[in-house]
Amino acid sequence: METKEKRKRKTVVGVVVSDKMFKTIVVACEKRIKHPRYGKFVKRKTTYKVHDEENKAKSKDKVEIVEVRPLSKTKRWNLVRIIK
Repeated sequence: METKEKRKRKTVVGVVVSDKMFKTIVVACEKRIKHPRYGKFVKRKTTYKVHDEENKAKSKDKVEIVEVRPLSKTKRWNLVRIIK
């Protein structure tokens, strides 16, 4: 009998861009990638809609989020903790 391993969820650290929705925040995560031709490092920004159950996170907070099952049409992330 095989033991079923628990799948490790993705965690990301980002900055809250918007907190105007009820129980939802928008988090921007910035990453640096190397340009394939020129070799220069370029910043890329990805925004995630995140479920914030207690409406604690405010704009410009640094937060940690984790991937979860789809909660709505666009929400697939959950707030873990507020770092700053």
